[in-house]
Amino acid sequence: MTRASSKRAAAAQAAEPDFVQLLTPDGQRVTHPEYSVDFSDEELRGLYRDLVTVRKLDAEATALQRQGELGIWASLLGQEAAQVGSGRALREQDMAFPTYREHGVLYCRGIDPIMPLGLFRGVDQGGWDPIANKFGIYTIVIGAQTLHATGYAMGVAKDGKVGGDEGESVIAYFGDGATSQGDVNEAFIFASVYNAPIVFFCQNNQYAISEPLTRQTRVPLYQRASGFGFPGIRVDGNDVLATFAVTRAALDNARHGNGPTLIEAYTYRMGAHTTSDDPTRYRVASEVEEWQAKDPILRLRKYLESTGLIDEAFVTEVDAYAREEAVKLRERVLTLPDPEPGEMFKHVYPNGSPEVDQQAAEFAAYHASFEGAHS
Repeated sequence: MTRASSKRAAAAQAAEPDFVQLLTPDGQRVTHPEYSVDFSDEELRGLYRDLVTVRKLDAEATALQRQGELGIWASLLGQEAAQVGSGRALREQDMAFPTYREHGVLYCRGIDPIMPLGLFRGVDQGGWDPIANKFGIYTIVIGAQTLHATGYAMGVAKDGKVGGDEGESVIAYFGDGATSQGDVNEAFIFASVYNAPIVFFCQNNQYAISEPLTRQTRVPLYQRASGFGFPGIRVDGNDVLATFAVTRAALDNARHGNGPTLIEAYTYRMGAHTTSDDPTRYRVASEVEEWQAKDPILRLRKYLESTGLIDEAFVTEVDAYAREEAVKLRERVLTLPDPEPGEMFKHVYPNGSPEVDQQAAEFAAYHASFEGAHS
């Protein structure tokens, strides 16, 4: 082999990293010695429905922001398989701690998709009950939720809720950029030392806003786990089957008392980091096109069609359902009531606070001072 061909081979290997994969980009099922899935036909169709619906709802939210109905939106376009696969891998008793982009996981946890839109519209602070839904409130501070999740997982262990199939696991979501934050590394330390039942799920979408992965690390992200004393694994984040299999195995391992795991879901952010970002300023169109060929929805559709599990009528039906859900979501967002200004003081502490009560009274007096000023 010549030096030039050696370089080409090395470049090809770098472009296609070693990861767990059960479904290739062209829709072919492949096997893995450690991971597999055993879905019924209806469950496979359900995964396709999830992916399509989540993408459509996300696209509707982006459109709403562009039309001035949301203040900002963080799209998950391209990351649907990572979120649906891991979200469906959670068992009922498991607890999830999201960032601000886990709309697909939220959907899989059965939470009304209007909830995060109220947050981004600025009319509430996220309206779901984290305990009832086993899904934390969106976290804007990068990486902070990993510490929250680790503390929760340590509590699960101290309460004796590990050690069997009925045990509880915790999953913490974050992006590749968050791995450069101190909070994430501190969470790794505590989780390892206390053998916490937690899965750290990193969606490596290749960019921390405009910073490419090559500017953040010189080794694959999943390999960092070994330095903290627990296993790490990389999965094809655009493969919903592999993501499910790897996440379910890691969660079950944690619930049986075997400690944390770091999963690096190798995926790609197709759109902007948020609607205030312009990705054309830091990445080229050919890169996006290369990843579009690995689209998570298209590959599952190809597989299901090749096996006769779905046909064009089913695809049309799912598309129609997703569009209908998006229309409903839009109509509901446009009718969300604006909160009274004083509402922001009512949910700071569960049992109230003299200091907050004083601030609320001062704010009310200040607000009242403007009444009649323009009459």
